[in-house]
Amino acid sequence: MPKERVQKKSRQHGDIQKQGINFNKEFGQHILKNPLVVNSMIEKAALRPTDVVLEIGPGTGNMTVKLLEKVKKVNACEIDPRLVAELQKRVLGTPYQTKLHVIVGDVIKTELPFFDVCVANMPYQISSPFVFKLLLHRPFFRCAVLMFQREFAQRLVAKPGDKLYCRLSVNTQLLARVDHLMKEWDGLVRICFSRKNKTIGASFKFTKVLEMLEKNYRVHCSMKNVAIPTDFDVKAKVTDLLEKNGYELKRPRSMDIDDFLGLLNCFNEEGIHFS
Repeated sequence: MPKERVQKKSRQHGDIQKQGINFNKEFGQHILKNPLVVNSMIEKAALRPTDVVLEIGPGTGNMTVKLLEKVKKVNACEIDPRLVAELQKRVLGTPYQTKLHVIVGDVIKTELPFFDVCVANMPYQISSPFVFKLLLHRPFFRCAVLMFQREFAQRLVAKPGDKLYCRLSVNTQLLARVDHLMKEWDGLVRICFSRKNKTIGASFKFTKVLEMLEKNYRVHCSMKNVAIPTDFDVKAKVTDLLEKNGYELKRPRSMDIDDFLGLLNCFNEEGIHFS
């Protein structure tokens, strides 16, 4: 999954800096700040109330808190004791305190506990060894939603003949089904900029676009065991979504990253995806 870098500083990030805590480049530390990206990752994980989640590199806990709202327990592995203190302080005295177990140390050298789902915003330095560690983990887990830098993510899903096809590609695809989830992001942006001077509403009226969205929506409903209304009309659904959220008359050339993330989130909330 390609990494989205957001320039705006979150309140939590600002608070950390005020307290004199600088991020350690040696650990590849970067805080996942945009709530739309956090929500999208959690939505993809399809979490259940009985799940135990393994989170790698929780940082200041922006995603951790969201996970704690939805699952039975979160095992968060963090190498930096300073961030561990911030994370524990964040849940202190809340109902989430007893649901959070923090593992302090290097995840590559740590014996992983039992978990159903792994969710992580991965530092580049440990991406490859962590993937191999995860693939060999027993007992089997249900799924992992991992955010990587773009080129690394492309290596995971590369096919024979691709220039990025390598040992990592072969081993990963041998032992797991791998999907490039934020291909969804590329799909959204490609549709929007296919006619960058036209409105967003106009860009989503093309037949091929609507057919693709309807197919993905039906797959989503099937996976979630949700019945599709007999009178379902993808064109009406998309038009209503864009109008309701104020995107229909916007033009891609004047939209910033947060606008596109907001648009993606609107579609995700309705179970309509771009992969």
